[in-house]
Amino acid sequence: MTKIDIVSGFLGAGKTTLIKKLLKEALAGTQTVLIENEFGEIGIDGGFLKDAGIEIKEMNSGCICCSLVGDFGTSLKEVLNTYHPDRILIEPSGVGKLSDVMKAVQNAGLGTEVELNSAVAVVDASKCKMYIKNFGEFFINQIEHAGTIILSRTDVASEEKVKQAVELIREHNEKATIITTPLAQLEGKEILATIEGAKDLEAELMEQVKAMHDEHEHHHHHDEEEDEHEHCCHHHHDEEEDEHEHEHHHHHEEEEDEHEHCCHHHHDEEEDEHEHCCHHHHDEEEDEHEHHHEHDENCTCGCHDHDHHHHHHADEIFTSWGFETPATYTTEEVEGFLKELDNEEKYGIVLRAKGMIPAADGTWIYFDYVPEESNVRAGKPDVTGKICVIGSKLKEAELENLFRK
Repeated sequence: MTKIDIVSGFLGAGKTTLIKKLLKEALAGTQTVLIENEFGEIGIDGGFLKDAGIEIKEMNSGCICCSLVGDFGTSLKEVLNTYHPDRILIEPSGVGKLSDVMKAVQNAGLGTEVELNSAVAVVDASKCKMYIKNFGEFFINQIEHAGTIILSRTDVASEEKVKQAVELIREHNEKATIITTPLAQLEGKEILATIEGAKDLEAELMEQVKAMHDEHEHHHHHDEEEDEHEHCCHHHHDEEEDEHEHEHHHHHEEEEDEHEHCCHHHHDEEEDEHEHCCHHHHDEEEDEHEHHHEHDENCTCGCHDHDHHHHHHADEIFTSWGFETPATYTTEEVEGFLKELDNEEKYGIVLRAKGMIPAADGTWIYFDYVPEESNVRAGKPDVTGKICVIGSKLKEAELENLFRK
């Protein structure tokens, strides 16, 4: 299977810098082909990338997303047949529309052994607002269709500029992963894993909480099976009693009337006493079973909202809240946040929280939280600051006020 990754970005955003990092730190040892399409007659980056040992198919007579759409498909097939690459990186012209490049790949008729793996947009953090205003048609298209958006030059842009850029991007793309950490602080493999849709923080925490829920459901189901087994055995025992009583009664019909009357009368009394005892004992077990499933107001499983025989999916009970941010925090601030989360009345029932966020001094703060227990420590730079909270009946407005800067 050959993966195709499109690395778009407006003129001068830093696409080539990103590609160089990926080739050196993440794709070394793989058969990778780079297809460049510079706007103009000369491919100015070709020599630099050939020095890195990468085969290049230059297409300089126009833009692959417009006049070369037909030739583009032919060129892709030629690359596939000649090099049989593990991966093809496409660096389109800075003034091209990402949606058109994606369509060109999808319409090239490359077969099932080729997949469009990712679409990336590199955005200069300090020029985002200006480009949206002056080149909106092309610039916004790249943002809208990207699965990952990499903010470049965040190491020289002000924190306010970076925050503004993230807000502007979110107006046009709510779901893309935004990398705000300077690329020099990240490993190429980490960047590639993010681009390829590595499991995000919310998914990781939700899986953990769902696993807890599934374990609870397993025990609950096991208890019900035991009750069902007990009921079945009790019912079977009654049938045996009935069968025995029938045979015993039939046998006595052949005996004398007086003896029959005496024996039958005595037998009925034993049956009644046994039935009363067993029935009474069974009722106590039923009551105990029902009592066992009662939950107090602090229960987090959600069962008290419905009949206890109804099983719920974790998605029906747990919710998540979180956000990505380039803002910096202090260790003291983070420790204060986590102490606050124990307040169920104010924030809802928080079962799990996790985050990795930059500090003002250039280090990174990692934290984990479970009820009445938390851990704050130093960690390596992540692609952007992330905070995620998983729980039940979360009060998102209060969480927003607590964490957001």
